[in-house]
Amino acid sequence: MNQNYAALVTGANRGIGYSIAKHLIAAGTNVIGTYHANEAEAQAAERALSTDKAKLRMLKLDISDHTTFAAFTAQVRKLLDEEFAGSTLKYIVQNAGNIIHTRFDAATPEQLDNQYNIHFKGPYLLTVALLPLICDGGRILNITSAATRFYLPDHGPYSAMKGATEVISLYMAKELGERRITVNAVAPGAIASDFGGGLVRDNSAVNKSLAEITPLGRVGQPDDIGAAVAALLSDNMHWVNGQRIEVTGGQSL
Repeated sequence: MNQNYAALVTGANRGIGYSIAKHLIAAGTNVIGTYHANEAEAQAAERALSTDKAKLRMLKLDISDHTTFAAFTAQVRKLLDEEFAGSTLKYIVQNAGNIIHTRFDAATPEQLDNQYNIHFKGPYLLTVALLPLICDGGRILNITSAATRFYLPDHGPYSAMKGATEVISLYMAKELGERRITVNAVAPGAIASDFGGGLVRDNSAVNKSLAEITPLGRVGQPDDIGAAVAALLSDNMHWVNGQRIEVTGGQSL
């Protein structure tokens, strides 16, 4: 990785996305991050992560609203040309998301639409919109969830959409192969962050129970995922393609 290349990381203002941006910048890659609503938090991330080596610039994006993607892509193109001195977009990391905790038989149509738009339709169509910008030989990583492999209470709708993302990642890898663009899915396990209201981070009983079913004896930290993503995007991993890579410490083996 070097400063001639740039990455787009959705949801880079906090949690896993913030860590991904941090590790990419440390590797010398400029990052265009997105945030949904908290502009102050986004600006703080820019100040905290930008260095003399590489920098972070944040753009507002509602991943659930595909009608804004053409204008957003134009903003990305402008940043690449003006802020990043003609850098090439080489990496796309689809990370932004939320979770609605509910049993499958209690989910409302509105909740299902929310999870579909944020975790499948939005990232799918945003990647399509960005394809003219990403260079041949680029990398796409879709952040999914270890909960597509094992059961977690009240995770059904969320996990189903992440499962759909893992399937489309295979098709993307096949169909973008002609441009030498690799596509993989990274599936984190339980992470101590503010995701889902900070349940894993802030509830000691939940944290303890998840640590007990993880061979390495703890839940994950955002930096566990950020470091793994940066490694997978490195030149050393160019032959990894069409894979679901679980980063969980062995949770629920």
